[in-house]
Amino acid sequence: MPALMIQGAGSNVGKSLLVAGLCRAAKRRGLSVAPFKPQNMSNNAAVTVDGGEIGRAQALQARASGLELHTDMNPVLLKPESEVGSQVVVQGRRIATVKARDYAALKPSLMAPVLDSFRRLSASHDLVIVEGAGSPAEVNLRAGDIANMGFARAADVPVVLVGDIDRGGVIAQLVGTKAVLDPADAAMIAGFLINKFRGDVSLFDDGYRLIESLTGWRGFGTLPFFADAFRLPAEDALDIPARTGSGGFRIAVPVFSRIANFDDLDPLAQEPAVTLTMVRAGEPIPPADLIILPGSKSTRADLAFLRAQGWDIDIAAHIRRGGHVLGICGGYQMLGTSVDDPEGIEGPEGSTTGLGHLDVATTMQGDKRLTRTTATHQPTGLPLDGYEIHIGRTSGPDCARPFAMIGSAPDGAISANGRVMGSYLHGMFASDAFRSAFLASLGAARSDLDYAKGVEATLDALASHLEAHLDVAGLLALAR
Repeated sequence: MPALMIQGAGSNVGKSLLVAGLCRAAKRRGLSVAPFKPQNMSNNAAVTVDGGEIGRAQALQARASGLELHTDMNPVLLKPESEVGSQVVVQGRRIATVKARDYAALKPSLMAPVLDSFRRLSASHDLVIVEGAGSPAEVNLRAGDIANMGFARAADVPVVLVGDIDRGGVIAQLVGTKAVLDPADAAMIAGFLINKFRGDVSLFDDGYRLIESLTGWRGFGTLPFFADAFRLPAEDALDIPARTGSGGFRIAVPVFSRIANFDDLDPLAQEPAVTLTMVRAGEPIPPADLIILPGSKSTRADLAFLRAQGWDIDIAAHIRRGGHVLGICGGYQMLGTSVDDPEGIEGPEGSTTGLGHLDVATTMQGDKRLTRTTATHQPTGLPLDGYEIHIGRTSGPDCARPFAMIGSAPDGAISANGRVMGSYLHGMFASDAFRSAFLASLGAARSDLDYAKGVEATLDALASHLEAHLDVAGLLALAR
């Protein structure tokens, strides 16, 4: 099967971006290419054409490949709901919520669906580029592994190991990984590359040769830091800059402990008229024109987290001063009068008092709503594309003033004074005309930003960056 696997010598070494760039480079060479990640852990998910969900990184990689999103691209998705437990999504569907210690017992049964998905992709495309998870150096997790060497061995896929020089110690990262690997696992590694270099690449020539001599692996190049990475959707909330832009319209976003589907913010961060501030734990919400409460994987837990930061006081003061608030999905649920979870779907059974800025109430239900849709924003009458991915059902008097209409069905709610809004629609700000009109209605200057065009241009720039600094032909030849 024509495939190549990119694994990292550590977490956050840039695997996702590299796979996206390689997918676009292969596509530009005329290959039918598909991304694949056996197991991902992320609360930033995308809804697929077959009505499931996959990690947001695989959605970007599919875009780079020119493909519709499909659950086979990420057959196992773990969505953390607490410090010790995660929802387990297999081929797009939730099958269980388990604690970390129990997942180890579940893992071996997941190799079969992982290989099924991989084989279907391989049969339909010239090339599959696989992304590992974490690092194969975590040999304590090797038993039952489906994410790194366990998959590579089972599917017989060659591996290229990536080291991150930006964090330091890259020689130890790569040489140390080989030292701790089982010899049969180490034999799967066909080479390495260095990522995120800053400055004169030639200064690392001696280090590069040292890695080659100590590992016996072929080097495929040293990749300088890609400065435009911020223009592409981030999968990890920690990768979003604390402050983006310098426009006069100020948007503040509290970062919940279980923030989910925050790709809603990506188009706003590109708007020239906007300054977007991510408010971290322990920080007050700064003066703003609009506060956005983003999605959450565990609404009641994040309501407690919000109150612990004092953000409920900041939000109430912001509204009293005439400011606007938009809650999306979990953020919408928080704005209501209560959030009830009688079956303990997102955590312990119980009910939590909401912020009370919308006269609506939410009840968590077992069936998850997963759908892509086109809606009409009621205040402006403009269409917007989005997706829903939630288990709550919300109702109440303020729903009589819906944020949007999906066909004849209302979505969301708006307060009587119009300053507090809520919606279940993720991804709405990728619709250029709606985004511009929505921001203008709140006092921002209009822009002609074409968000989708910008993402496509950045993916092309990323592929060109890889072509200029890596042996892309050699990498693709490993798979062929």
